[in-house]
Amino acid sequence: MPRLRVSNLSVSLDGYAAGPRQSTDDPLGVGGEQLHTWMFDTRTGQAAHGGSGGATGVDDDWLARSETGIGATIMGRNMFGPIRGEWTGPAWTGWWGEDPPFHHPVFVLTHHPRQPQEMAGGTTFTFVSDGIESALAQAFAAAEGADVRLAGGAATVRQYLRAGLVDELHVVVVPVLLGSGERLLGDLADAPPLTCAEYEASPAAAHYRLVRASS
Repeated sequence: MPRLRVSNLSVSLDGYAAGPRQSTDDPLGVGGEQLHTWMFDTRTGQAAHGGSGGATGVDDDWLARSETGIGATIMGRNMFGPIRGEWTGPAWTGWWGEDPPFHHPVFVLTHHPRQPQEMAGGTTFTFVSDGIESALAQAFAAAEGADVRLAGGAATVRQYLRAGLVDELHVVVVPVLLGSGERLLGDLADAPPLTCAEYEASPAAAHYRLVRASS
């Protein structure tokens, strides 16, 4: 059965998935870029951004496997961009340029309807304003039997966790302290439990794969 998967969701030692004061200049908050150093240092990370070289090993293995079997992505509006409220002015098309790295349908949660945005490379952003269940149903249909990736941000992941819709959660704990920002795991007392199915660590990061009991 197709699954809803969260992959490569990096958090600091003190539990933050983004630093404080997120802005156009600091989309991950001040200091938040440190959370993804482990990823960009790998061979897979370098290749995804048109580079070459990069490290192999534990971190590269986890990043590479996260890209397999994905047919669609869901993300929150906060991850898509800094625009708030109605979609006015020049159309914002995401942080990733004209050819985003997804190359499949992407469903963006929002309270404000907007027409789909087709991009180069096979990515189409569809804006879903009728809830997380609707976005998930549309994403599964678009994925045509493949898994759906829940990309973030943290608040969006928490919504799906509280609803018991996440089948697999890959959390990457990075040895940095941010002090404040946006926490990943909070307000989840009533969420269905997840169990640790796999753990592996490198000097740069610790990888935890959590699954639902039925997954």
